[in-house]
Amino acid sequence: MENKADKDTLLEALLLERDELYQELSKLRQADKGALAKAEKEIAHYKEVVEEKDRLIKKLTDQLAWFRRKFWKSSSEKYIPADPAQRKIDFDGLEILPEEEAVISEASREIITYKRKKPENDKKQPLRLPLPEDLRREVEVIEPDGIDEDWIRIGEEITEHLENKPGEVYVRRIIRPKYALKKDLQLQQETGTDESLNKVVKIAPLPLLPLPRSNAGASLLAELLMGKYMYHLPFHRQISMFKLEGVRIPASTINDWFAGCSDLLRALYYRLREMVLQSDYIQIDESTVPVINSEKHRAVKAYLWVVRSVMKNLVFFHYDKGSRAQKVVIELLHNYKGAVQTDGYDVYSIYENKKGVLLLGCWAHARRKFNEALKEDKAGAEYALEQIGLIYGVESMADDQDLDYEARAELRSRLAYPIMCAFEKWILNYMPKALEGGRMSKALSYTYLLFHRLSRYHLDGRYQIDNNLVENTIRPLALGRKNYLFCGNHDAAENAAIMYSLLGCCAIMEVNPREWLTDVLTRIPYYNKDYSRDLAELLPHNWKAARELRKAPTEIQ
Repeated sequence: MENKADKDTLLEALLLERDELYQELSKLRQADKGALAKAEKEIAHYKEVVEEKDRLIKKLTDQLAWFRRKFWKSSSEKYIPADPAQRKIDFDGLEILPEEEAVISEASREIITYKRKKPENDKKQPLRLPLPEDLRREVEVIEPDGIDEDWIRIGEEITEHLENKPGEVYVRRIIRPKYALKKDLQLQQETGTDESLNKVVKIAPLPLLPLPRSNAGASLLAELLMGKYMYHLPFHRQISMFKLEGVRIPASTINDWFAGCSDLLRALYYRLREMVLQSDYIQIDESTVPVINSEKHRAVKAYLWVVRSVMKNLVFFHYDKGSRAQKVVIELLHNYKGAVQTDGYDVYSIYENKKGVLLLGCWAHARRKFNEALKEDKAGAEYALEQIGLIYGVESMADDQDLDYEARAELRSRLAYPIMCAFEKWILNYMPKALEGGRMSKALSYTYLLFHRLSRYHLDGRYQIDNNLVENTIRPLALGRKNYLFCGNHDAAENAAIMYSLLGCCAIMEVNPREWLTDVLTRIPYYNKDYSRDLAELLPHNWKAARELRKAPTEIQ
């Protein structure tokens, strides 16, 4: 019995040990299964990372190949005059070639030396300019106290101050005498009828007025238009100013006058556009203008386009329902041939390879990008700004020496061109060092992608280094936004484009806009009545030339 009990005990112990071992084995298997799943999950994750990096590498490789094809092949210069000093790129590291090093160093040295030797303008105290002689003088004599017969006047001291009186609003009364023959008057008295009198009455024709069936004169209309589009005064403020002069003009009347003036000047505006687009070198930019949306019942952001003829000193604004789309540019410049200078806005890229069109860039925009990157990458941004400064230094040299277009182009090719070659290579080398997505990276990419446009200005001495001329033209628009806040609708925005265009030409030509507007509003009804007369005669530059010709003294034969 004892042996049987011992066997049972031993068997029970063995079974218990078996169960424990089985449980331990299960635990180990479960642990191995979890580790395996974790390992497989990690392997899948790393595989995805590797695949993503492979895709990124392929994308960057394709982009690099595209950049090389686009910028280093002849296609990018297809419609540009042949450049005798074509840039050469060292693809094995993009280092400056030995034969380029000497030219670049000499160009930089000459520019820097000129800046150091250039005499600085002496800082003098501003001089008080004499007051215009043609202004009316009100003389006031102040005698000292205590003057009697013992004193004799030995001279005088004259002091002049500018004073101002509120503008005068007056009524122009046109009187047209009526005349009749004496014999008709006698017949009238004898017969007691005026039938014969009505047949032979003479009276001068009424001059053509700017706005028919309106009592607004040309000078008043000119003042209203200048107030809004030159001094940026909304119409309601001008209405309040007229009230101070004792004249009450309803807002609806003012709006009707404005619409009428716009219609009157519209043909002149289209003649201006025609002349600008006939020039062979223009600058284009666009700016926002708030316009009331009738459906949304609030002001929305719309755009006015500005086109300036650099050589003719003419400019016009263009509004196309507030759109900034590429179709606006296509319609606006559909037949244009010549140089077009713009910023980096993508819509202009359609003209990159168009025959007969040369697309120029703006170095001022590139410089702003690097200025924005100063806080992020001070060393790199400062170097870039230094190189751009050298390029602008060449323009200062040309301006100081008053070089003609041919000499300016030669100076650019000799000094600015080598600097640009070295700068382009530096950009390519520095790109991998810049923080991806940062301001410095964006500045480098912007400049490099547009470098072919930026460098083309050196091909012709007439071309500007930047787009600042057309940007200066836009500034009155920005001031207007801050004051009259918005345009009431698309029609109002189109009318504003007309006024900004004509007044912008006055500003460029330094023409008194008050005199010009008053004269043109008086004369243009006669031009609109006689289509054989060229409206271009009324544009500020021709108007100024004709006026100076009339003032010129006649030569004595």
